[in-house]
Amino acid sequence: MNANVWSPSRVPILPPKPWPFGVDSSYVQPLQTPRRISGWRLTCTVTARLSASGAAGILRTGWPVCRIRCAQVGRGAFPPSERIDVLSIATSTPADYHCPATRWSLDDMTAAFRDHARTRAMSRSTLWRILDDADLKPHRSVYWLKSHDPACEAKARDICHLYVHALRFSQHGRLVICVDEKTGMPILQRAHPTQLAQPGKPEKRAHAYIRHGVRVLIASFVVPTGQGLWHLGPTRTSEDFAAPLANVLRQLPAMQHYDWVVDNLNTHWSLEVCRLVAAWCDLPFVPKALQRGVQRRAFLSDPTHKHVRHFTPKHGAWLNQVE
Repeated sequence: MNANVWSPSRVPILPPKPWPFGVDSSYVQPLQTPRRISGWRLTCTVTARLSASGAAGILRTGWPVCRIRCAQVGRGAFPPSERIDVLSIATSTPADYHCPATRWSLDDMTAAFRDHARTRAMSRSTLWRILDDADLKPHRSVYWLKSHDPACEAKARDICHLYVHALRFSQHGRLVICVDEKTGMPILQRAHPTQLAQPGKPEKRAHAYIRHGVRVLIASFVVPTGQGLWHLGPTRTSEDFAAPLANVLRQLPAMQHYDWVVDNLNTHWSLEVCRLVAAWCDLPFVPKALQRGVQRRAFLSDPTHKHVRHFTPKHGAWLNQVE
């Protein structure tokens, strides 16, 4: 074997052990053998020595040194400061960056980042990844409305209390009902019949339609049972709202107390509704005492009556379950 050539596949690396010869009589020649293993550079230092008998021996004099490849910053990597610039632009209005759009798009953000951030250009895909990591969606928008009703919290608690205990209340002779209407519903008829789906073909509906005017849906939802009652009519006057309530009451089981959840639309506390409630509760109906809206609302909300109206807070109609 040639002492100057070392092959790790033919000569195993043995642990250090004492050799039976003196240092003066040995010949030392270090060999550096580089070898790549899984992206690392493995370097082993071995020593070839001649023993006293003249035979060549291989001795490892150093442990393998693994050099881990350093991470390199590529073209798509941006420092944290530039990522913060992206989030700052995304949480601002486009007008702050002289953009005519009402909300951000990736193209507009790319242009704003290039013109105002004073850094390297950033692609749309990079912007998207940064926004996705931060769970930011500047292109989306939802509406919100704040109630300025001073009694908002008290009214909301009262209505939620009815919902939470509606089932128990019904077992003790008290029924919770939600009432509301949906106006302006167009009644449309397809000009041609719909063709049913076939293998390889979807359902086909005619684009043209015939208008039959609009309708108003007045719906009632019985909270403890989930029962839904409805009335469809052409208008939504005070009489239109009071008449379906009488029909709803005839379909409900006899109870000792009824709680009606409604919003603040004027037809819900009209004089016609007061007349109807007075008849249900066997109370005298005095129109002169109910001329003002405040008087009618107080009359309908009287907790001593058999039928009690619970009005949602102003701008809080979403508390009505029938919606």
